[in-house]
Amino acid sequence: KPDDGSYKLMGEEITVFGDDQLALLRNHFAGFVFQQFHLLPRLDARENVELPLIYAGKRKQSAVAEARLGDVGLKERILHKPNELSGGEQQRVAIARALVNEPALIFADEPTGNLDTKSEEEIISILKRLNAQGKTIVMVTHEREIADHAKRIIYMRDGKIISDERRKLEPPPAEITLADAKASDTMKIATKSAGRAAVLDHFRQAVYSVASNKMRSFLSMLGILIGVTAVIAMLALVQGARDQIAGSLASLGSNMLSVRSGSTRIRGVAIESGTVTRLTLEDADAIRKETELIKRVSPFVSGRGQVVYQGGNWSTQVIGTGADYAEMRVTIPAAGRFFAGEEIRSKQKVAVLGTTVAKQLFGESDPIGEIIKVNRINFQVIGVMPVKGGGTWYDQDDMVIIPVTTAMYRVLGMKYVGSIDVEVRDQPLIENAQEAIKEIIIKRHKISDKNEDSFEIRNMAEIQEAMSKTMMTMGLLLGSIAAISLLVGGIGIMNIMLVSVTERTREIGLRKALGGRRKDIMNQFLIESAVMSITGG
Repeated sequence: KPDDGSYKLMGEEITVFGDDQLALLRNHFAGFVFQQFHLLPRLDARENVELPLIYAGKRKQSAVAEARLGDVGLKERILHKPNELSGGEQQRVAIARALVNEPALIFADEPTGNLDTKSEEEIISILKRLNAQGKTIVMVTHEREIADHAKRIIYMRDGKIISDERRKLEPPPAEITLADAKASDTMKIATKSAGRAAVLDHFRQAVYSVASNKMRSFLSMLGILIGVTAVIAMLALVQGARDQIAGSLASLGSNMLSVRSGSTRIRGVAIESGTVTRLTLEDADAIRKETELIKRVSPFVSGRGQVVYQGGNWSTQVIGTGADYAEMRVTIPAAGRFFAGEEIRSKQKVAVLGTTVAKQLFGESDPIGEIIKVNRINFQVIGVMPVKGGGTWYDQDDMVIIPVTTAMYRVLGMKYVGSIDVEVRDQPLIENAQEAIKEIIIKRHKISDKNEDSFEIRNMAEIQEAMSKTMMTMGLLLGSIAAISLLVGGIGIMNIMLVSVTERTREIGLRKALGGRRKDIMNQFLIESAVMSITGG
């Protein structure tokens, strides 16, 4: 754009044109032939010629480009890269590129300056032929013999016109006339057709660019690769931990309450748990019978025991429960069955083994129906629990479950139960059920107001909610750390692209000279970034 004055082209005031209008004008009205050729090294001859067609949004680019290369005598060299062509051949590619959009005006800057005599003659003959076909050619040269081929010669020195010679040479054929379309008409045509194939063509250009700088592109992708890997790994770890905890909480059952003996304080001193209120089997029966809010009840006792079968023995946890325990704790035996209410009332010596105990005692053999000893007392195995899994300190499969009455009176020597598990009929009834159970225990044990802390009712739903919130917090923390890794990878690509823009300033100038708009250049670099990011991802 000029700093001052007026500049008209075919009657149109060019100084008022915006960047996009000027780009379209360069693309459709004028063609450029550079002294240094300015061919993109990673593209072959045909692809270099196609560039103005891309920015014009024209389809069937290859056929048009091949036709123009044929016009300049390079039909057999269309797939060769610039470094595989001679200087004269490269200049002919540049001329074909200038002609591909059928411009009315061709600018040639020292088109023979870097060529030998033979190539110089070839280029001059091509330019004269184009001029004879109706193309206006404005050529800059320092060589008199080259200027002698022109119809008008303007001499300039230090920016001033010294002379303006008009020469009478043979006129062009009568049937060929200069295009009389004005710049504004050309602009309208360009506006309608520009950009139709831009995305696909920009994508192809971006892939070429990424592929031509393999090591740098790989290092850029590596940052994204590490970032995405960190995100996936962190999310997978959080999800795995959440699933593991969910599995553990599922073993507690749903809508569960746990009634436990608490402890009270005498003169500020905490007394041992269970010294004031001791829960009994009768308490479990009362809870089951005296409120309709309860679905299932199971008393619970536990202790350590030595389990023996033939030559094998194993120290494990012995648990005494009621008949409802299996359904309440989602522990329906994977093999065999669970004991029933009649077996509890008659203190039957039957046992359900955890998978760890079954494996230690029986290996791969079927334990159902076999007789084992629990603390030297014979028990018949009637079932094997499903795999529950466990953590570092606790294995949920390392236990033997027997009837609560048998555990209390024959194995562990207990008169009281450690806790009573209660399943409420529905989630909204938990608070009401909690109050009802509290009243039953206070009434049965005649507990005063000051000793109400001698037992407690734990809400398993609250524990589950607390664990879920904890996992959510951990997920956010780890996700944030992973996001930072991804951000660092993105910044790495940004830096590489900034370096790439700086290195390719000449290429950007060439693309703008061929009609590339600002958004075309921006889109190409953005697509390059996206290609590397998505590939790395």
